[in-house]
Amino acid sequence: MSKKMLLHLCCGPCGEYPLEILKSMEKYDITLYFYNPNIQPEKEWYRRLEGALRLAELRKLPIVVEEGCDPEIWCKIGRIPARCAYCYESRLKRVAAFAGENDFDIITTSLLVSPYQNKQLIHQAGQRQAEKNAIEFLAADFTEGFRKGQQMAREDGLYRQKYCGCMISLEDSDFLTKIEKDQAEYVIPQELSTELKNNKIIHKVFD
Repeated sequence: MSKKMLLHLCCGPCGEYPLEILKSMEKYDITLYFYNPNIQPEKEWYRRLEGALRLAELRKLPIVVEEGCDPEIWCKIGRIPARCAYCYESRLKRVAAFAGENDFDIITTSLLVSPYQNKQLIHQAGQRQAEKNAIEFLAADFTEGFRKGQQMAREDGLYRQKYCGCMISLEDSDFLTKIEKDQAEYVIPQELSTELKNNKIIHKVFD
Protein backbone atom coordinates (compact mmCIF):
# COMPACT_ATOMS: atom_id res chain seq x y z
CA MET A 1 0.00 0.00 0.00
CA SER A 2 1.36 3.40 -1.00
CA LYS A 3 2.21 5.99 1.61
CA LYS A 4 0.64 9.42 1.21
CA MET A 5 3.54 11.81 0.66
CA LEU A 6 3.44 15.60 0.83
CA LEU A 7 6.38 16.89 -1.19
CA HIS A 8 7.31 20.46 -0.35
CA LEU A 9 8.05 22.15 -3.66
CA CYS A 10 10.32 25.20 -3.52
CA CYS A 11 10.09 25.73 -7.29
CA GLY A 12 9.43 23.80 -10.49
CA PRO A 13 13.05 23.07 -11.54
CA CYS A 14 14.04 21.73 -8.12
CA GLY A 15 11.09 19.36 -8.22
CA GLU A 16 12.04 17.67 -11.49
CA TYR A 17 14.65 15.16 -10.32
CA PRO A 18 13.18 14.38 -6.87
CA LEU A 19 9.87 13.56 -8.55
CA GLU A 20 11.58 11.27 -11.04
CA ILE A 21 13.24 9.34 -8.19
CA LEU A 22 10.21 9.26 -5.89
CA LYS A 23 7.83 8.13 -8.62
CA SER A 24 10.27 5.40 -9.71
CA MET A 25 10.09 3.92 -6.19
CA GLU A 26 6.39 3.18 -6.76
CA LYS A 27 5.55 3.39 -3.07
CA TYR A 28 4.38 6.98 -2.66
CA ASP A 29 1.11 8.67 -3.53
CA ILE A 30 2.49 12.18 -4.04
CA THR A 31 0.86 15.56 -3.53
CA LEU A 32 2.91 18.71 -4.09
CA TYR A 33 2.83 21.57 -1.59
CA PHE A 34 3.97 25.09 -2.50
CA TYR A 35 4.56 27.15 0.63
CA ASN A 36 7.48 29.56 0.29
CA PRO A 37 7.05 32.96 1.99
CA ASN A 38 10.82 33.40 1.64
CA ILE A 39 10.42 33.99 -2.10
CA GLN A 40 10.45 37.76 -2.58
CA PRO A 41 9.34 40.12 -4.04
CA GLU A 42 5.76 39.18 -4.88
CA LYS A 43 6.39 39.05 -8.64
CA GLU A 44 9.14 36.48 -8.10
CA TRP A 45 6.83 34.44 -5.87
CA TYR A 46 4.27 34.25 -8.68
CA ARG A 47 6.88 33.42 -11.33
CA ARG A 48 8.05 30.44 -9.30
CA LEU A 49 4.49 29.47 -8.46
CA GLU A 50 3.63 29.34 -12.17
CA GLY A 51 6.59 27.02 -12.69
CA ALA A 52 5.42 24.79 -9.85
CA LEU A 53 1.90 24.65 -11.28
CA ARG A 54 3.28 23.82 -14.71
CA LEU A 55 5.35 20.96 -13.28
CA ALA A 56 2.29 19.60 -11.46
CA GLU A 57 0.34 19.74 -14.71
CA LEU A 58 3.09 18.00 -16.68
CA ARG A 59 3.45 15.22 -14.09
CA LYS A 60 -0.33 14.97 -13.51
CA LEU A 61 0.02 15.47 -9.75
CA PRO A 62 -2.23 17.35 -7.33
CA ILE A 63 -0.73 20.52 -5.88
CA VAL A 64 -1.68 22.57 -2.85
CA VAL A 65 -0.66 26.23 -2.86
CA GLU A 66 -0.57 28.36 0.26
CA GLU A 67 -0.50 32.11 -0.31
CA GLY A 68 2.39 34.02 1.23
CA CYS A 69 5.28 36.38 0.48
CA ASP A 70 6.85 37.84 3.62
CA PRO A 71 10.02 39.94 3.10
CA GLU A 72 9.95 41.63 6.52
CA ILE A 73 11.06 38.70 8.70
CA TRP A 74 13.90 37.59 6.43
CA CYS A 75 15.30 41.11 6.07
CA LYS A 76 15.03 41.70 9.81
CA ILE A 77 17.16 38.63 10.55
CA GLY A 78 19.87 39.92 8.21
CA ARG A 79 22.98 38.40 6.63
CA ILE A 80 23.68 35.69 9.18
CA PRO A 81 23.43 31.87 9.03
CA ALA A 82 20.38 31.99 11.30
CA ARG A 83 18.38 33.43 8.41
CA CYS A 84 18.73 30.22 6.38
CA ALA A 85 18.04 28.03 9.43
CA TYR A 86 14.85 30.01 10.07
CA CYS A 87 13.92 29.68 6.41
CA TYR A 88 14.11 25.88 6.48
CA GLU A 89 12.44 25.54 9.88
CA SER A 90 9.52 27.88 9.20
CA ARG A 91 8.62 26.30 5.89
CA LEU A 92 8.95 22.69 7.05
CA LYS A 93 6.98 23.53 10.19
CA ARG A 94 4.02 24.50 8.03
CA VAL A 95 4.51 21.56 5.65
CA ALA A 96 4.51 19.09 8.53
CA ALA A 97 1.51 20.71 10.18
CA PHE A 98 -0.50 20.60 6.95
CA ALA A 99 0.51 16.99 6.42
CA GLY A 100 -0.55 16.05 9.94
CA GLU A 101 -3.86 17.86 9.59
CA ASN A 102 -4.65 16.14 6.28
CA ASP A 103 -3.71 12.51 6.92
CA PHE A 104 -0.40 12.35 5.09
CA ASP A 105 2.09 9.70 6.19
CA ILE A 106 5.38 11.27 5.15
CA ILE A 107 6.94 14.53 3.98
CA THR A 108 10.10 15.61 2.20
CA THR A 109 11.27 18.65 0.25
CA SER A 110 12.69 19.49 -3.15
CA LEU A 111 15.21 21.72 -1.36
CA LEU A 112 17.26 18.55 -0.95
CA VAL A 113 18.22 18.57 -4.64
CA SER A 114 20.21 21.79 -4.44
CA PRO A 115 23.95 21.66 -3.68
CA TYR A 116 23.63 25.28 -2.55
CA GLN A 117 21.37 24.43 0.41
CA ASN A 118 22.45 23.12 3.82
CA LYS A 119 21.27 19.52 3.71
CA GLN A 120 22.05 18.83 7.37
CA LEU A 121 19.94 21.76 8.59
CA ILE A 122 17.10 20.73 6.30
CA HIS A 123 17.20 17.15 7.59
CA GLN A 124 17.21 18.35 11.20
CA ALA A 125 14.31 20.73 10.65
CA GLY A 126 12.30 18.16 8.71
CA GLN A 127 12.76 15.41 11.26
CA ARG A 128 11.99 17.75 14.15
CA GLN A 129 8.76 19.02 12.61
CA ALA A 130 7.67 15.58 11.39
CA GLU A 131 8.03 14.14 14.90
CA LYS A 132 5.90 16.94 16.32
CA ASN A 133 3.11 15.99 13.93
CA ALA A 134 3.44 12.20 14.25
CA ILE A 135 4.47 11.65 10.65
CA GLU A 136 7.66 10.56 8.86
CA PHE A 137 10.31 12.67 7.17
CA LEU A 138 12.26 11.30 4.22
CA ALA A 139 15.81 12.61 4.78
CA ALA A 140 16.77 12.24 1.14
CA ASP A 141 19.76 13.51 -0.80
CA PHE A 142 18.86 14.29 -4.40
CA THR A 143 21.91 16.45 -5.15
CA GLU A 144 23.45 14.00 -7.62
CA GLY A 145 20.56 14.81 -9.95
CA PHE A 146 20.72 18.60 -9.68
CA ARG A 147 22.15 19.17 -13.17
CA LYS A 148 19.83 16.60 -14.70
CA GLY A 149 16.88 18.31 -13.06
CA GLN A 150 17.96 21.67 -14.44
CA GLN A 151 18.16 20.18 -17.93
CA MET A 152 14.71 18.62 -17.50
CA ALA A 153 13.37 22.04 -16.44
CA ARG A 154 14.94 23.63 -19.51
CA GLU A 155 13.28 21.05 -21.75
CA ASP A 156 9.94 21.59 -20.00
CA GLY A 157 10.22 25.35 -20.44
CA LEU A 158 10.15 26.09 -16.69
CA TYR A 159 11.39 29.39 -15.29
CA ARG A 160 14.82 28.83 -13.71
CA GLN A 161 15.60 31.45 -11.06
CA LYS A 162 19.01 32.99 -10.41
CA TYR A 163 18.84 33.53 -6.65
CA CYS A 164 17.72 31.58 -3.62
CA GLY A 165 14.59 33.50 -2.71
CA CYS A 166 14.75 36.22 -0.06
CA MET A 167 15.50 39.89 -0.69
CA ILE A 168 18.96 39.55 0.83
CA SER A 169 19.89 36.74 -1.55
CA LEU A 170 18.50 38.86 -4.39
CA GLU A 171 20.69 41.80 -3.41
CA ASP A 172 23.72 39.51 -3.28
CA SER A 173 23.06 37.89 -6.66
CA ASP A 174 25.55 38.38 -9.49
CA PHE A 175 22.55 38.67 -11.80
CA LEU A 176 20.76 41.45 -9.89
CA THR A 177 20.34 43.84 -12.83
CA LYS A 178 18.91 41.20 -15.15
CA ILE A 179 16.63 39.81 -12.42
CA GLU A 180 15.21 43.25 -11.64
CA LYS A 181 14.63 43.91 -15.35
CA ASP A 182 12.82 40.57 -15.79
CA GLN A 183 10.73 41.17 -12.67
CA ALA A 184 9.72 44.62 -13.89
CA GLU A 185 8.46 43.12 -17.16
CA TYR A 186 6.59 40.24 -15.52
CA VAL A 187 2.83 40.58 -15.03
CA ILE A 188 1.21 38.72 -12.14
CA PRO A 189 -1.63 36.53 -13.48
CA GLN A 190 -4.72 38.28 -12.17
CA GLU A 191 -7.00 35.24 -11.99
CA LEU A 192 -4.49 33.27 -9.93
CA SER A 193 -3.77 36.25 -7.68
CA THR A 194 -7.48 36.80 -7.00
CA GLU A 195 -8.06 33.11 -6.29
CA LEU A 196 -5.25 33.03 -3.72
CA LYS A 197 -6.18 36.28 -2.03
CA ASN A 198 -9.75 35.04 -1.64
CA ASN A 199 -8.92 31.53 -0.45
CA LYS A 200 -5.32 31.66 0.93
CA ILE A 201 -4.96 27.95 0.15
CA ILE A 202 -5.92 26.42 -3.18
CA HIS A 203 -5.84 22.80 -4.32
CA LYS A 204 -5.45 21.95 -8.01
CA VAL A 205 -5.75 18.53 -9.62
CA PHE A 206 -4.55 17.89 -13.16
CA ASP A 207 -6.05 14.89 -14.97
